Amino acid sequence: MTARHVLSFPMKEGRFNFRVAGIIIAEGHVLICREDSDDYAMLPGGRVELGEDSRLSLIREIAEELAMPAEVGPMIATSESFYRREGEDFHELGFFYAVTLPGQGSNGTSPWLERQDEGHDLQFHWVPLEGDELEKFNLLPRWLPDFLRDLPTELDHIVYDERDA
Repeated sequence: MTARHVLSFPMKEGRFNFRVAGIIIAEGHVLICREDSDDYAMLPGGRVELGEDSRLSLIREIAEELAMPAEVGPMIATSESFYRREGEDFHELGFFYAVTLPGQGSNGTSPWLERQDEGHDLQFHWVPLEGDELEKFNLLPRWLPDFLRDLPTELDHIVYDERDA
């Protein structure tokens, strides 16, 4: 088995992450994920591995996390996010793709799916784009709820620094 090297590494000044995520929207809801007992949620996805292109990384991550087929569409956005978590500064490069889950959609149950991945308990929720549910789930990065409610028509690049917020 070949060693896996995720592109997340500590440095003296903080940590660098290269993350890929799927924007999965169905019936006015977006699929989000909460890991273990975190006080925040994120879009499904994960870290890119060395030698793996971002689209393949997302296909792999969706398969690992959701254990169902997914269709990865076009890239919607890239981001450079700077934030502080648990006493550590992060510099995160993010690639966001449109994703569909054939035959799946919001069915009104929450959580919609519960799974384990790499020793972590994952809960997936379909959250309405309207209203403030995304904020109540503390969807990160912080720019994401407004972005999801008004998706761009062409590739967008976001730079967001919340270290001093």
